[in-house]
Formats: sequence, structure tokens, C-alpha cells
Amino acid sequence: MNENGNTGNAGNVEQLFTKVQKPGRYAGGELNSVVKNPANVNIRFAFCFPDLYEVGMSHLGMKLLYGLYNQQEDIWCERVFAPDTDMEALMRERGVRLFGLESRDPIDTFDFVGFTLQYELSFTAILNMLDLAGLPLRSADRGDGCPLVIAGGPCVCNPEPIADFIDLFTLGEGEEVSLELFDLYRRHKAAGFRRAAFLREAAQIEGVYVPSLYEVRYHADGTIASVAPKDGAPARVRKRLILDMDKAYYPDRFVVPFVEIVHDRAMSEIFRGCIRGCRFCQAGFIYRPVREKSAETVDAQSRALCENTGYEEFSLSSLSTSDYTELERLLPMLLDWAEKEQTNISLPSLRVDGFSEELAARLNILRRSGLTFAPEAGTQRLRDAINKNLSEPEILETAKRAFSAGWTAVKLYFMMGLPTETREDVAGIAALAQKIVNAYYANPNKPKGKGVNVSVSVSCFVPKPFTPFQWEPQDTVEELEAKQRHLRESVTTRKVSLHWHDAQVSFLEGVFARGDRRLCAAMEEAFRRGCKRDAWSEHFSLQTWLDVFRDLGIDPAFYANRRRDFAEILPWDHLDYGVTKAFLAAENRRAHESVTTPNCRQACAGCGAARWKGGVCTDGRN
Repeated sequence: MNENGNTGNAGNVEQLFTKVQKPGRYAGGELNSVVKNPANVNIRFAFCFPDLYEVGMSHLGMKLLYGLYNQQEDIWCERVFAPDTDMEALMRERGVRLFGLESRDPIDTFDFVGFTLQYELSFTAILNMLDLAGLPLRSADRGDGCPLVIAGGPCVCNPEPIADFIDLFTLGEGEEVSLELFDLYRRHKAAGFRRAAFLREAAQIEGVYVPSLYEVRYHADGTIASVAPKDGAPARVRKRLILDMDKAYYPDRFVVPFVEIVHDRAMSEIFRGCIRGCRFCQAGFIYRPVREKSAETVDAQSRALCENTGYEEFSLSSLSTSDYTELERLLPMLLDWAEKEQTNISLPSLRVDGFSEELAARLNILRRSGLTFAPEAGTQRLRDAINKNLSEPEILETAKRAFSAGWTAVKLYFMMGLPTETREDVAGIAALAQKIVNAYYANPNKPKGKGVNVSVSVSCFVPKPFTPFQWEPQDTVEELEAKQRHLRESVTTRKVSLHWHDAQVSFLEGVFARGDRRLCAAMEEAFRRGCKRDAWSEHFSLQTWLDVFRDLGIDPAFYANRRRDFAEILPWDHLDYGVTKAFLAAENRRAHESVTTPNCRQACAGCGAARWKGGVCTDGRN
């Protein structure tokens, strides 16, 4: 569909491999990669991950959709990653357009160029990849011969800061909506493709958001006055959801990378969603309701993945692994073959109150590594405000059980800048870490002759759409940096190692997370000025962004540091992720009273997710 009529890269891609670091990022040809004859396919799909190969190849969603799309006989899905600086320089110098790893064909000849939106600071990387592909950045500038540029993923919760660059977004889970979109495209392609007509009809598919079909008006104070659909587009776009996880597609093999990646192992998804309702956590709300796979399904899928990839480690993937109701039944099934095959099982995303003594004993059979827990806040008052539903005695008792079972390293995740946070709450992070150190040395069953390491990682709170904190102001950079200094001064032992996120990066993330379409102009201008790797610390420049905002008359504090009124129209209010605005507002009020809400298995809080009539909302366990 390249309207320029070009069919190949202006240069030999292979010649670039000897001139760059890690050529395995670009070569393709890995075990289980899919190569098809272009003459035998009807739809070519470029699955673009706006980050390096090592990051994108670790992403489960890409693995899943890559397998699903390629299972369709007439679809060929290829992987595309953001090139590193050395490769990009050579590509631009020699006129080589961005290409798919499997065929090395330039992606501007494909039917679809699809991006996954995992992180707000990847937005400029998307613009850079479009530019490297030789495609117009703005949707309005693309003709009928250009590929359709689409996007999905969690950041579609608020896609407005890049709405001008994407033809359509898919909300929620992509397996079913993608196939429906491909069916529609086949019909339009056979009849003579016209972009505008296709987009109008695509907007009628549940879960498809076409931003060009919505007009946004603003009040004089900069807040949104209205978001009006046109050309028959729905007033609200509702997310898509897979209800029966046992019947949902899951690949039996992953592409095995040539180079080391961030998470180089097999991954078995055990459920989607989360019962907990932590008020800062976007994923905990947008993926509701919880839907589990059976232990038998997880066991079979895990074994198939290990057999077909050769991996000697696999992880159980979810938002909170210890909340999986069949975990105690599943582990013996997995251990039965994992021990024989000398395969390690990793259990990330554990909650400390879900870590039983029996579970610790079973995990002790496997190769031990550090345990990771997320108390999120250092004091009980603040844990109640964020609805963590976790007490200090539970945290310490869990640490003791882990130490008795042989662990000597614990990683703790906290957030800083949470709503209602005080200096006492910040110091409480150091105090809690110290209590865990003390619990280790007071434990008579601790490993003999070994010390303990407690690693504390502190991120900066960013208010996110579709959470109870979507109305809250974010701390300024200066406030966050002052709190970081206070925390550092509160740590009194070398047994506790401290790490924190860059407050400047978190500030820009906060601007994009709750931004509107007026940021599209800033996004493009910042890209033109060299901002194209904002997610990479060595390339991040807040000053460049501040200069752009100043030159375009945009106040970034309007988006990041301003408290919003409950009655204000938010940039994402025309998107429906199943959780009602009234419920989120009620949860916000409860947070300011430090009142907790029971989890979904204890009692239904009436969030709105029951409308899907599936998962935890109807399985009789809530």
C-alpha cells in the first residue's frame, strides 16, 4: 500500500549489521519466528514496539498477538522495534526505511502499522518510527495508499496527546477486536480501499476509537467543554474484554531471541485483572473484572512453551500472582515436571499477605532468588488511604516466613508523592525497611552465616486516568526531590539499599498521562527538536520539553500539578473502561478519609465491571 510506488529499501540492510552493536536486534531469523510468502498473504501487519528489541521482546502482549495474527493464513505479522542510535544514524544516512525483522521489507509497504502503547514516554519514539518508515506523522496527511496506523495497549486509556498521529485505537484486550478489524479491512480492500470510508465503518466495531471522528471544544479556562462524535461515531467507546480465558488463544511457542533480553524466559498468563483496587493502580481498574485460567490450562500451556522454546525458566504472569485461587493446586502440577526438567519457576507480583508458609516451602524446592514485595507506602495510614489493605504485622510476618524458608534478599517497592502523603510517611519507608532487617537477624531459623539485603525502590506517583486519583495533583519536581532527600537521610543502615526514579521524568509522564489533544502540537515540535527517546534516561531532556511548552504557550502544570474538579470533563471521559466515574469519585473521597474498600472476592464495591457478567463478578467467590 505504499503510495510512493517503492517496494524496497534504498540499500542493503544486511550491510548495516556489521557496523552496529548488537546486530541480533535487527537480523531476524530467530527460532519460532514466522516467515511467509508475501504472494500468499492478503494482509501484512507491522507490529511495532516503540523501544529497543531487548524491551519489546520481553513483552507478553506482543508474543500473544504475534502468534494469533500469524495463525491466520492470509495475515503475516512481522516484528518491528525502535533502532538504537547507531542503527538509526546508518539508516538515515543510507536511505534505509524502517523494516520488518522477518522479511526486511520496509513497513510503509504494509497494510497495517500497529503500535503498542505501554508507556507515555514512548510517544515520541512512535513519531520517530513513523518518520523512519517514510510515513506522514499526522493521520490527516496520509492518503489511501498509506498503511493504516493503529495502536492499542494500556496508554489507550488516554490517547489524546497522540490522537492526531494515529488512525484508530483499540480499547481493552486485542484478540477479538483485531480479528474483526481485519475482516472489515478484507472487505474494503477487495472493494477498492478508501481510508475515510474504512475508518467510519471501523468506528462501529465495539472497542475501536477513531479520534478524527470526534470534535473537542474547550472553555476559556482551558478545560474541556465538550467532545462531540460525528459521522455516526458512538458517543462513548467501550473497551473489549475476553471472558473465557481457558478458550482464549495462547501461543504454544515464543520467538527465542538471539541476544539477551530484559525478561529472557517463558511466560504463562494465569489470569487478567486484579481484585485489590489499589487506588493509584491503573491496571487494577482497566482490566476488571478478574478472569482466571484453570490450573490444567496453565500447566499445559507452561509445559508446551518450555518444550517449544528450550527455556529453563518460566514465570507465572498476572497483576497479583498470589491472588490466583488455584495457586496451591497448580504448583504441585508444575513442579511434577519442572523438577525433572530442571526448569525454574518464577513467581513475580506476589502480595505479602498471600505468601503462605506452605507456598514458601514448595518454592524452596526451586532455585532461590530474591523475593519482591510491594508495600507501596511506609505507614499504615497511607496504606489505608491508597487501599493497599495490608498491615505492618502482615508484612513482617511474611518476611519472617520467607527468611525461615531460606531467602536472604528482599526487594521492596514503594511510591512517593501519593495523595495525602506527609514527611512522616516518607520516613516510614526507611523505618519499615529497617524493621525487616531486624526481623531477619531476630529469626532463629535464618540461613546461617549469611547477611540480609533489603533493596528499596521508590517510584514517583503519577496520577492516571480511570483511577480514583485521576483528579489529584501530582507533586512538583521540587517537592518530589525534597522528599527523596528526606528519605535518604532517614536510612541508617547499609543493609538497606535505596533507589528512586527521576522526578523530572515522572513529571513529564504526568503531563502526558492526563493530557489532551492540544499536546499533539508539542509532541511533534519536541520530536522535531530531537526528543525521540524520552524513555531512555541518557537521551531524556526535560529542558527541551519546557522550551517547547513555553514556545507553544502550553503550561505543563495545567496537566500535571492541577487538582481537577469532580464535575470537570476529562480528556478520556468519552472512553468506557467499565469502571464508572461515580465509583472512582467515591473511592477518592474514601482515600482522603483513609478508609479502605474490601477486595472483589470479599464484597462487591459496585465499580461497574459486573456489566460484563463474567469473571469474579459472577463466579460466586465474591
